[in-house]
Amino acid sequence: MSAVPRIGVLALQGDVREHDRALRAAGAEPVHVRRPADLEAVDGLVLPGGESTTIGRLLEVFDLLEPLRKQVVDGLPVYGSCAGMILLADRVLDGRPDQQGIGGLDVVVRRNAFGRQVDSFETDVAFEGVGQVHAVFIRAPWVETAGTSTEVLARVPAGVAGPGGAAAGKVVAVRQGNLLATSFHPELTGDDRVHGLFVDLVKEAHS
Repeated sequence: MSAVPRIGVLALQGDVREHDRALRAAGAEPVHVRRPADLEAVDGLVLPGGESTTIGRLLEVFDLLEPLRKQVVDGLPVYGSCAGMILLADRVLDGRPDQQGIGGLDVVVRRNAFGRQVDSFETDVAFEGVGQVHAVFIRAPWVETAGTSTEVLARVPAGVAGPGGAAAGKVVAVRQGNLLATSFHPELTGDDRVHGLFVDLVKEAHS
């Protein structure tokens, strides 16, 4: 790997350009991944937000699903935001019966846990190793349970009720080995520290 890591952004749907900007600001070279061969040329990968069932179907259409599953097993560093977290989760609640995911992250994730698009909101969260982060939640999932090998990095703060008053304390950022996932969208805030954390993770994985 060169001094500037080459990090792929899955460019099938979602906020690809925003991740490009954040990765570049964090010291990486972003490249777009649309084909299996593209995966061979990256040091890490970002799975952007979007619609998780649509992205899952597109992964099949573009013959990326199985190669991505293998790359995750083989240790490719991957960061998933929002829909990306759902795609990395080993188990999904409230998903569609035909929903396809990549897996690898030992968590149970609830899809659309905070409600619909109109329930989108912003708040500050304490992010382990980063500090206070302004978090944008859009039809976001949360982590219902995390395995023992999964490190919890951020939770919804007290005072954020969410649907049924159940949101406060819910896990919204995790790390497991080379996998990082957030329920929210740091790429939309202009704060590039979470992407910086991922760039550091990529460098560590290749050192």
